[in-house]
Amino acid sequence: MTKKIRRFCLYVLLPCLALWITGLLCFAALVNKKPVDENTKTEAIVALTGGTERLATAVELLKQGKAQKLLISGVDRKVDWLNLAQTIDELPPELNDKIVLGHVARNTTENALESLAWMKRNGFTSLRLVTASYHMPRSYSEFKNVMPDIKILPHPVFPQTFKHADWWKWRGSTALIVSEYTKFLFVSLRNLLPRRLPAFDSSEVLEK
Repeated sequence: MTKKIRRFCLYVLLPCLALWITGLLCFAALVNKKPVDENTKTEAIVALTGGTERLATAVELLKQGKAQKLLISGVDRKVDWLNLAQTIDELPPELNDKIVLGHVARNTTENALESLAWMKRNGFTSLRLVTASYHMPRSYSEFKNVMPDIKILPHPVFPQTFKHADWWKWRGSTALIVSEYTKFLFVSLRNLLPRRLPAFDSSEVLEK
């Protein structure tokens, strides 16, 4: 190994690696935090698909009267309301018309765009965002980037399949934390750059 390469590793790679690891540990601590505000009412709840805990939590918040309507964003096009309703325990009939399915979004960026289109359609200015705890930092960053003037309350849920307390001992949980942290860094850097939001067709956000 030449002297230049050794210097590069010592003064560039090692500090960058140390900074990345420090950031990863801070990120892991962040995703273990409970919701900061569980009581404030918002006009809307937005739940991102990806786990039954997210849907159950969002519906429970709606039952408690924490919002007027619930959007479930990123629902598979093959899934209709009848299919989805079967996965919800004790859903009062009067809540049926308050739950809306979004079939357009295919990723977190599109979740934010789909939600923005729905929020504008309803004239809402505040929402409670429900997704998995490890997914929340990236989701919040995406949502805040496309709707900076809308009040967003993060409401993370904690899937049992993810080992929050000792994630580093489990290969799957470690891989998930590293993946989400890396994606979060990319999104955060991207959102610092000026860009135009892509056109988005919200016609498949279903109002029931």
